[in-house]
Amino acid sequence: MAISSLLLKSYFPLICTKPSLNNKNNTHSNSSILHISLRTNPPHRATTRLSNTHRLSWQNELKNAFQQPPSNQNLIENYSIDQIDKIDDESFQKLVDKKCVDNVRMLIVDAVQNAKAGHPGMAMGMAEVGYYLYRHAMRYNPRNPKWFNRDRFVLSAGHGCLLQYVCLHLAGFESVQIEDLKNLCKLGSRTPGHPENTVTDGIEVTTGPLGQGVANAVGLALAEAHLAARFNKPDCELVDHRVYCIMGDGCAMEGISHEAASLAGHWKLNKLTLIYDDNCNTIDGPTSLTFSEDISARFRALGWNAITVDNIHDNMGSIEDALLSALNETRKPTFIRVKTLIGRLSKKEGTFKSHHGTFGEDDLEEMKRKLKWENQEPFHVIPMVYREMQIQSDQGQKLEREWFSKLDYYKSKYPHQEAAEFEVLLNGGLPSNWESCLPKWSMSDSVDATRGYSEKCLTELAKVLPGLIGGSADLASSNKVYLHDYQDFSVPHSPSGRNIRFGVREHAMAGISNGIALHGSGLIPFAATFLTFSDYMKNSIRLSALSHAGVLYIMTHDSIGLGEDGPTHQPVEQLAGLRAVPRLLVFRPADGNETAGAYKVAIRNREVPSVIALSRQKVAANLEGTSANEVERGGYIVSDNSGRNMPEIILIGTGTELCLCEGSAKMLREEGRKVRVVSLVCWRLFDRQPVEYKEQVFPQGVAKRIGVEAGSPLGWREYVGGEGLVIGVEEFGASGAYLDTFKKFGFTEENVTNVAKSLLEK
Repeated sequence: MAISSLLLKSYFPLICTKPSLNNKNNTHSNSSILHISLRTNPPHRATTRLSNTHRLSWQNELKNAFQQPPSNQNLIENYSIDQIDKIDDESFQKLVDKKCVDNVRMLIVDAVQNAKAGHPGMAMGMAEVGYYLYRHAMRYNPRNPKWFNRDRFVLSAGHGCLLQYVCLHLAGFESVQIEDLKNLCKLGSRTPGHPENTVTDGIEVTTGPLGQGVANAVGLALAEAHLAARFNKPDCELVDHRVYCIMGDGCAMEGISHEAASLAGHWKLNKLTLIYDDNCNTIDGPTSLTFSEDISARFRALGWNAITVDNIHDNMGSIEDALLSALNETRKPTFIRVKTLIGRLSKKEGTFKSHHGTFGEDDLEEMKRKLKWENQEPFHVIPMVYREMQIQSDQGQKLEREWFSKLDYYKSKYPHQEAAEFEVLLNGGLPSNWESCLPKWSMSDSVDATRGYSEKCLTELAKVLPGLIGGSADLASSNKVYLHDYQDFSVPHSPSGRNIRFGVREHAMAGISNGIALHGSGLIPFAATFLTFSDYMKNSIRLSALSHAGVLYIMTHDSIGLGEDGPTHQPVEQLAGLRAVPRLLVFRPADGNETAGAYKVAIRNREVPSVIALSRQKVAANLEGTSANEVERGGYIVSDNSGRNMPEIILIGTGTELCLCEGSAKMLREEGRKVRVVSLVCWRLFDRQPVEYKEQVFPQGVAKRIGVEAGSPLGWREYVGGEGLVIGVEEFGASGAYLDTFKKFGFTEENVTNVAKSLLEK
């Protein structure tokens, strides 16, 4: 039976709860193991009583499963399984939980066997943890997966996605039905080989490249802490949720996890819980081949509350104790090291061979025998498992209703700035007419670098966009991205601050920014560094595009024009590489007005990341003919003296080189030549324009074209055509004053003019 139809049926209450007398707020405890009011600090246990109906519905299933329970004596001390009706409620619930975990494992096995592909090892080893989080710990509503105040779950070890898919299915998420589990890894399915937030509701972030999810989780936790500080009131807490993240050995090895964990500890993000699947295996073999550090000591040194769970497979209550410790912690994030057996239950248990791939028939039969599953068809779900999981989802619906009541109260009590800003954020973060704040420049304005014009744009945008938040990788003064009217984000001093100090951690900065963008609260993150250091961030930038995370990447020092720092800092191939990333918008504005236009397009596209590449060297604030509004076309005609005739030659520039094209065009026009100058500020936007518009800008009848950009010429052939030329950089730059460096590589008005003349003479 599909879960959606089962959930529509009425059922008897499964648990009767008696509120604790010492806590008036305990009105929604729902588990006989983890009885926690997550809004209460500190958490506490409540007195619970399982209903007779609940016990009766499980008794036959449990008797069949645990007839010979030597390995389960700790679950049912002082009783035999035949006396199950006499077992106390807590022990009974432990048996229920264990049987639910068995079902989770068999669904994982069935999905891999059916698909003949997948990664079962981690999912099977962490089945207890995944089930426990979705059944007893997390607050969520499957009927509204985007409910604002839900807890967030991130699977940094994305290859273990089957664990999350199975839990989402059992919890009642429409996005993962039994048919979706059967379609694992198939083209177009809602259960791809690694979790994708744009494909499956209930997936918060896209993960797969190891360690990225850790940084995403830090970003999600930062967003919660920041918004809570800004909007919570003593009588009304609107923002109060936790972030749970599962990481693996590969995540622990990747540098991004260390960078992000360092920041989380420094920021004291106490509502972040990182659960480490310590199964001692990677693809190539045991971790002892490459990994011998004390990972718990590392996290303690980074400022985390570190806990070890040694016996999760025999005592699921051990994860409860660890989570209680995390909930009690008020000044540190929590790292829970869970020692597991990869591929738990199979003959490959505990070995790297279970990381990926299917199981042999003899192994499958043995697993079924161990769980008394021999008579079950593939993808069988015990009906009571659905009901068990529904307890948590029903509680989530109740919590959501209570939250919306709080929101109504908040709007009536604090109707002006706080409620108005919060409403804007909930609706995407863009107030009406926000674009009007962007500066406009005239020919008479003083010259500056485009990074300077960017600073003026950010200053004005921060005043009207309540969600604008971000910072730099220790280059705020060079990137010119510091929001001077706002504090630094710092816990506990100023968590409401909108300047984030990332330190020299470019990779984590980008991954954290993805988490902030995907928090779904209208926050608009920006991350800044030198363009050449975008290589440190590349994988996270790629995931921004894949995840539809609208991060603003502000990359200054965008060419060999930065000068003295030399080729180690002078980007050459970076623009070409970034332009190759699908969906990513790469802007290289030429002046103040194009910079404003780039921000307008980048911020308007909330599900598309953007790179704004900016200069260190100064250019005119407003080149004659440039337009902020035309930036949305990606390319447009800046000047043309051809009248109704075709130009003889087209000069195409981006960034600071556009002024070289204009200067050269002026020289050529003085000699009677018909010259068109085109700004190609964003290639991807131009490529999306109608054919008619592109023909209007680049007529096929004009074959003489020159592209001018102080970077790799890769990709320019599409715009200059077969007969055109490109003035670019095909080797590393050189240390020297920027004008000398430009001259060395041919970026002068005179050289552009000479190249144009030689082309015209052909």
